[in-house]
Amino acid sequence: MNNLHIGIFGRRNTGKSSLINMITGQDISIVSSFPGTTTDPVKKSVEILDIGPAILIDTAGIDDLGEIGSKKIRKSQEVIRRVDCAILLIAGNQFGDYEVRLIEQFKRYDVPYLIAHNKSDIDKIAAITKTAIKQYSKAEIIDFSTINPADKNRLVSALKRIVPEIAFQKNSLIGDLVQPKDVVLLITPIDREAPEGRIILPQNQTIRDALDNRCITVVLKETELSYFLKIGITPALAITDSSVFGIVAEILPENIPLTSFSILFSRLKGNFDAFIKGTPHISKLEEGNSVLILESCTHQTSCDDIGRVKIPGMLQQFTGKKLNFTVVSGLSEVPRKVKDFSLVIQCGGCMITRKQLHNRLKPFIEAGIPVTNYGMTLAYLNGIFKRATVVFDKITAG
Repeated sequence: MNNLHIGIFGRRNTGKSSLINMITGQDISIVSSFPGTTTDPVKKSVEILDIGPAILIDTAGIDDLGEIGSKKIRKSQEVIRRVDCAILLIAGNQFGDYEVRLIEQFKRYDVPYLIAHNKSDIDKIAAITKTAIKQYSKAEIIDFSTINPADKNRLVSALKRIVPEIAFQKNSLIGDLVQPKDVVLLITPIDREAPEGRIILPQNQTIRDALDNRCITVVLKETELSYFLKIGITPALAITDSSVFGIVAEILPENIPLTSFSILFSRLKGNFDAFIKGTPHISKLEEGNSVLILESCTHQTSCDDIGRVKIPGMLQQFTGKKLNFTVVSGLSEVPRKVKDFSLVIQCGGCMITRKQLHNRLKPFIEAGIPVTNYGMTLAYLNGIFKRATVVFDKITAG
């Protein structure tokens, strides 16, 4: 889920759907002269030359009217927090409060963007429009038309200039923790949450990352860990599913570095320093405090569900307090105010982008609400928080 996410924003009938169709070369989004045709954000996966795999998101008009229109606008604004970059589309030399509010949101969530004036075949951008834009934005401005095939290359070139470098970076989960030919031990329990015949995505991606770093990868269940250790092989790094931290920590010798899949992903995609600082606040929770649990995907739940069952149960047992829990899945809106929560616990985030995870946690961090993630929470509750994170200390210090 590291594909570049590009949002298309603007008023109704500026040609957002036509822009999507021009870039993809397909009739993906419905095009109509009737304002307000686009309702919910429409996503399309595409390979863009010189940029790579991307997901284009077509949003409803930011000037939509009525109660339904207001809901469309809110959904469009939510998309801003989830994209890596954006195109603000205008037409007919219209630039005003609607666009200024979008620009403010782009700045609020650190979203790089360009401003594209569409329908230049009918009405080219005027000098007065450029002057008005420059009062609020330093973004690149291009004049183009979706019906002119040659303008596609100009638009893509401008888009490439705003794509954040981090979107092209292929960061490694364990590359700075191991050396080629190191033995990496991956402890992967198969419980009710495991998909039939497969292993979950974080485990799958970690195996691939270990192989890419030319490591000797050993995958086993926690029930075979003791047997493996008797063979006499000492792993350079052991990575476990957070749900069996307690069992693994008891069996694995202290001299073998230990962490979890979730903690690795918290470093790859999350605000790692904020997680490290926020986790000890678990011990400061008080009776009746509210805890927000953020899942990044939707999935079937069971009695073993780590976010909805195990963590809440262990937190209340650890603190001895009755706590209130709110669970939000996918990238849905949080139903309560930020300051209503005393702690936020984010999953590993394997199904979302780094940008999406950062912007999801940004309001809480800015409000001073402690944040942590599944792996760090379970390590702390099992009394091995330092052991599970010390492997990263020398990297941070370096």
